[in-house]
This record gives sequence, C-alpha cells and structure tokens, in this order.
Amino acid sequence: MKTLIVTGMSGAGKSQVMNCLEDLGYYCIDNLPPVLMESFMDLTNRENSTLEKAAFAIDVRGGELFSDMEKELDDLTGRGIEYKIIYLEASERVLIRRFNETRRQHPLSKEEGVSTSQGIRREKEMLKNLRERADYVIDTSNMKAARLWQEVKDLLTSGESEKTFVVNIMSFGYKKGVPLGADMIFDMRFIPNPYYVKSLKNLTGNNKKVRDFVMRQEVTGDFLARLEPLLEFLIPFYVKEGKYNLNLAFGCTGGHHRSVATANEVAERLKQQGKRVTLEHRDL
Repeated sequence: MKTLIVTGMSGAGKSQVMNCLEDLGYYCIDNLPPVLMESFMDLTNRENSTLEKAAFAIDVRGGELFSDMEKELDDLTGRGIEYKIIYLEASERVLIRRFNETRRQHPLSKEEGVSTSQGIRREKEMLKNLRERADYVIDTSNMKAARLWQEVKDLLTSGESEKTFVVNIMSFGYKKGVPLGADMIFDMRFIPNPYYVKSLKNLTGNNKKVRDFVMRQEVTGDFLARLEPLLEFLIPFYVKEGKYNLNLAFGCTGGHHRSVATANEVAERLKQQGKRVTLEHRDL
C-alpha cells in the first residue's frame, strides 16, 4: 500500500493537503495517534483489502500521544513498511497571521500565559527531528490553495531524485512590499521601464510587446547571462543541504512589467533545463 504521512507546523496547510490527497484517491485519516499507524497498516494488508493508498495527518494536536511518533516510524521502518513524509511549514509571521484571521488558538498556546508566537517556536523545536526525516518539505508562506494542491500533485507524480527540487518564482511590486519567504530577491528596476512607453503602459509583462521590450535591453541580457550559471551552481548545494525548494522573487516598481517579463523568462529557461518550476505573479 502506498502510504503518506502529512505533518508539520500547525496552520501551514495540512488540511488542504489532506483534501487534495482525498481527491487523488487516498484514504485519509486526520489526527491519527501514531501508535495506531501500524495496526491500520496490518488491517489493510489483509488479502481481501482493496485499499491501495492511504494518508495520515499526524501532528502536535495528538498531545502526549504524539511523543511516540519517532518510535512508531522506526518500528514501521524496521518491519520494512514503506512510507513517505510530507512536512509543511511557513514563516512565523505568516502562521501568526493565519491564526489571527481564523480566530483559532495554536494547539500549544492553550496553556495560560503562552502566546501564539511562543507556541509556534515550541512546536518548531518539537518537530525538528521529524522535519529532518521528511521526504518532502513544502514552505506554504507564499502559497495560495490552488498552488499548494498543484505542488502536492507534482510531488507525487515526480521521480525520486534531484528532480523533486522545486524552484518557486514570483514577480512582485515594491509598492506592495517585499514577499515573505523569498530566498533570493532581484530588483529589476535597473531595466528601462515600459511603463513610460505610451503603447506599453497599460499592458503587462505577459504581453509579447512588453516582453520583447524588456528582453531586447542589453542590461537584461547581461543580467540573465549571469543569473543562469549562478543558479546552476547553487541548486545542487541547496539539495545537498536538504532543502527542497528555492524561492526566487523578481521585483519592479508596480509588479506589472519588468518583474513579470523577467520572471517568465527565467521560469521558461529553467523548465527547458528540466527543472520543476512554479510561477506566480503576485501583483497582477
């Protein structure tokens, strides 16, 4: 049976991932005590069982029962039972915002005098070893639900190797702030601005005319010629250090022209190299 364990930080999107897996045909169980995993798998391994795919969401909501998580995983491994772990995380600022928006308490901040921020930090420490064991780590800080679903689908249909590494590319406008969670931010305001060309002002970087304007600038070509070998050099080291994605952000004043055209171009070049890429234009 194909088995997935979905875990990670509270508020990082585990419920959305479980909904996605259910749509993909997985039998999903939320908040399963770790001690019951082995019994469930024994049940499904009976000769008359037709269950082929199962997913368990397991996290700190289990309280004292969650403390046995690593032992239970070791037991499964010792019995030769195969499973994959999907670990979800997000920045502290984003998690706090999500809890405020939903008006829900963090599972570890229900004790009197424990703030949401303290609960998040305590949970991160508790999950440190589990994160290291994860097969896939997904940072949802800048992800909308649709993008997270696509990310999960891509992970489950991709091979086991460096191909599972994802380059997340985003364009943005400095007027609306720098995106959270970006590993590398590139300021594209050094490129001549199509906004001041009357025929291009009301178009975006998705339009061929704007793209051609941006790409024919000598400085754009020079920038891309330096960026490609830099990424080619860095990505293997990110993979080696256990990182599962690289978040690149390209910004310009409004996030409509130069950043969009450049993000599109970089995404296309990386795809041609066989890399897995997601692309989002935050401010369009």
